[in-house]
Amino acid sequence: MDVLRKERQDLLELLTKEAYVKGKVILSSGKESDYYVDARRVTLTAKGAYLCARLILDHVKDESYDAIGGPTLGADPMLGAIGVVSLQAGRPVNTFIIRKAPKAHGKQRQVEGPALRKDNKVILIDDVATTGKAFLESLDVLIPMGVRVVKAVCVLDRGEGAREALAARGCELVSIFDISEIHKQVNG
Repeated sequence: MDVLRKERQDLLELLTKEAYVKGKVILSSGKESDYYVDARRVTLTAKGAYLCARLILDHVKDESYDAIGGPTLGADPMLGAIGVVSLQAGRPVNTFIIRKAPKAHGKQRQVEGPALRKDNKVILIDDVATTGKAFLESLDVLIPMGVRVVKAVCVLDRGEGAREALAARGCELVSIFDISEIHKQVNG
């Protein structure tokens, strides 16, 4: 088994053992679900952050881009890991975080990190995509800045419309896992 395939399997096991929770929950989309994947229980661990970074960087290795970033809070731990892993691999990547609203003090920025410029190409990331709301809100911030989103990448696609919503805005969504893989692992 090659290294990336093993790392993908390791991340799948972490997600199913540490992040998957059965039970009724209201998602950020407002929808009710009978399960929840609390990905931060994985992305905020050293191993989980590392595995996410390795696999996300592999998903975008053939893309041309200037930075990788995403909405706070889902993207935050993975972005730190992406910066470190990319530097260790000899291909350092700048990262950025998109706040829900501009900061009320200081420079009053909504996008934090090395300055993005008009015509920069970026990859958006997030931990879990359901309807795509966080990605769509990120597009609403970046596009008026003249920043071009090359692709969106998530760790888990719940398969509830995110891919289609992003496609309607001209942005491809790729995921490391789809929910069927999680359910298969959970249910044996």
